[in-house]
Amino acid sequence: LWLNLSPNHLDRYHNFEDYRKAKLRIFLNQTAEDFAVVNARDQLPRLAAKQVTFSAEKHAKADFTQRNGKIYFRGAQVLDQESTHLQGIHNAENLMAALAAGHCLGLEFAAMTQTVSQYTPPEHRCELVQERRGVRWINDSKSTNLDALEKAIRSQTGPLILIAGGKDKGFEFDDIGDLVAKRVKIAILIGEMRNRIAASWQNVTSRVCETLDEAVCLADSLSQRGDTVVFSPGTSSYDMFLNYEDRGNRFKKLVRSLPD
Repeated sequence: LWLNLSPNHLDRYHNFEDYRKAKLRIFLNQTAEDFAVVNARDQLPRLAAKQVTFSAEKHAKADFTQRNGKIYFRGAQVLDQESTHLQGIHNAENLMAALAAGHCLGLEFAAMTQTVSQYTPPEHRCELVQERRGVRWINDSKSTNLDALEKAIRSQTGPLILIAGGKDKGFEFDDIGDLVAKRVKIAILIGEMRNRIAASWQNVTSRVCETLDEAVCLADSLSQRGDTVVFSPGTSSYDMFLNYEDRGNRFKKLVRSLPD
């Protein structure tokens, strides 16, 4: 399964192309008897395996597509996303990839969709912590790269306050700047990369904080009824926390301890 490709782990690779080549090695030992489930958005080289493609982008040419909250396989509807606990474009693609893998293994769509509809997503993935004074607080601490951050932003509606930043993994946040400027009313930045992100997002109203505690208090003071505060760091946690779970749990504890 090839879900997506975005800049990541550039603290361990010389450049993005080297990272891409390393990731492509997952297909290295496949033959024409195998299947490769791939995101149609990414232009991959010719593969030995039979490809099954998916994409949630409009007018995409893929085996699995999405329109108006419905997932289709080669033109036939196989799942209504509203019947699941997995919402947003990013989860539409996750669902397509899972259904594609099952299809390659010979599973029936009816059996798969019944199971998918009962599935509850784990913590730290666009998790609703609480709604307080008309403000929704979302914990997306599992967001450790720009693709995850982009999907977290696109999955929300209404005014956003974004808390982002963390360990320097060797990539810049420039590529997502236009989306942030369009969708986010204020970005609150933390971690090793906080000042670099602020410099990169010239067209974004940004504030820099030293700690997550400070960032949550600032977001609370700036938020208004109808806003959503999204904690989606876009990079890893090891500059300030043990791991993304520790980071997400700290965020949830801070949000739940805010004074009424």
